[in-house]
Amino acid sequence: MDSTTTPARPLKFTGTDSYVATDDLTVAVNAAVTLERPLLVKGEPGTGKTELARQVSDALGLEMIEWHIKSTTKAQQGLYEYDAVSRLRDSQLGDAKVHDVANYIKRGKLWQAFEREEKCVLLIDEIDKADIEFPNDLLQELDRMEFHVYETGQTVKARQRPIVIITSNNEKELPDAFLRRCFFHYIRFPDMDTMRAIVEVHFPGLKPALLTAALTQFYELRETSGLKKKPSTSEVLDWLKLLLAEDLTAEDLKQNGTSALPRLHGALLKNEQDVHLFERLAFMARGQR
Repeated sequence: MDSTTTPARPLKFTGTDSYVATDDLTVAVNAAVTLERPLLVKGEPGTGKTELARQVSDALGLEMIEWHIKSTTKAQQGLYEYDAVSRLRDSQLGDAKVHDVANYIKRGKLWQAFEREEKCVLLIDEIDKADIEFPNDLLQELDRMEFHVYETGQTVKARQRPIVIITSNNEKELPDAFLRRCFFHYIRFPDMDTMRAIVEVHFPGLKPALLTAALTQFYELRETSGLKKKPSTSEVLDWLKLLLAEDLTAEDLKQNGTSALPRLHGALLKNEQDVHLFERLAFMARGQR
């Protein structure tokens, strides 16, 4: 039996030791793998969307290809780019390689994923940063798993269908036609118990009293009305790292004087508007005493 007819081993994601995946998230990953559809993951920045792709890659033992999207990124760049300027320059210099146009084709991330002999994980990160037409421009390629290279006349087909994970921070709405072709999952912000499990992965053996005091302050801060940017999971981990470095205790966090701002708040609050908000709250609290 040749390699084209050998049944592929079933792929099933169950999380990893370094990534706390909720049950609904693992169901979403495995559903997308089974359906062979892109997994579209939305959620607040810092909730582990990009890291999910890396953990799926590690857990399943698959190579990972990352395509990080910017506001200037075009869909064509994911397929290939033709460097006509370099070819013109080389023709003026009499370089013999100008006779083969393939020398001036730069393979994009989709092409790299399609040409892999083994299945891989393809991350298309922060797709909502690009132009609104970007997702639609990739519909056919992600659906059919092939595209045409006009300069060389070749058709590039995926040897193995990659596991495609697409992340979005919800900065803009994605087209309906694109959404229909994806399996969707929204990563909700972790509740207290899930956050404890996440912290345990990063800071095993953290004193329960300190963890409880820190998370209590953190969630109270997140739920403060009028907050412009709520701190994320990655930011609370940074904050806890600082608390440990400063050797602060649960009592230190509770005994914060008249300030409404938590200790080392620069790890949690990332703009002056939110800092001023807590300063006003502290001023109002002092006025009521």
